[in-house]
Amino acid sequence: MRRILVTGQGGQLATGLADSLPAQGFEALLVGQPDFEFDKPETVVAAFAALKPEAVVNCAAWTAVDAAEEDEAGAFRANALGPALLAKLCAEAGVPLIQISTDYVYDGMKGAPYLESDRPNPLGAYGRTKLAGEWAALAGNPMTSVLRTAWVFSPVGKNFVRTMLTVGATRPELRVVADQHGHPTAAPDLADAIAAILARIRQTGWRPEYRGVFHARAEQATHWHAFAEAIFAGAAPHGGPQPRVVPIATHEYPVKAVRPADGRMDGTKLAETFGVTLPSWQAGLDRVLRALHAGG
Repeated sequence: MRRILVTGQGGQLATGLADSLPAQGFEALLVGQPDFEFDKPETVVAAFAALKPEAVVNCAAWTAVDAAEEDEAGAFRANALGPALLAKLCAEAGVPLIQISTDYVYDGMKGAPYLESDRPNPLGAYGRTKLAGEWAALAGNPMTSVLRTAWVFSPVGKNFVRTMLTVGATRPELRVVADQHGHPTAAPDLADAIAAILARIRQTGWRPEYRGVFHARAEQATHWHAFAEAIFAGAAPHGGPQPRVVPIATHEYPVKAVRPADGRMDGTKLAETFGVTLPSWQAGLDRVLRALHAGG
């Protein structure tokens, strides 16, 4: 196994995989719009046939959480019908599929880290469509691993770290929610983990225990306010902005989509099955801030 098809070219995770896969001896075949578009299934079929991948990592998704509330049908096409088609193509070719999912499939009310065996209960359109994508990927291809991750950030794209640094440079004070808990996960770290998972599959061949749902998120958890404070503390040595960060409650920052209040996830199953553990979110933040400083 060498040729890995990566969807979602230009996105945070696909960009990370462009580096992580070659480091493990894989060839990364990145595809994205307009040449590869779930709303145009013929482009997906054509790309798959032309590239003949030996495994697929599906990073393409509708990730605009609030916009999904306005167009759930559009989000469903991207997050459920797209993975269904990929799973069908992978099954026909006899190759593994890694489907990326989210902590938004949970309602955040457990009060403890979620296990993969816990019942999903998404609160909004984004979570519902991503859960449907998990089911479609698992039903369509026997060789499917679903990786649920959370709060992804990276040196590229639209994410919380880049937003905080941009907005923090123009305002003396920021108000950030302090009652939503989760795992900020650096896309380069997640990409390294996916490459390591594929390396394990290459080494052992596909095994039945590789099929199913796994939590692939940074070690340790925090809330958005503490994450914001860590961002500015980490950016300070690089001359980054230093606004005052005021903690607020979720109800003080109204948005269309309801977020899980506590999306913490247990990562034991991933470690035991694939021998893979992601670094802490603090280490991931340092990695991304150093990359941003080097690029800026």
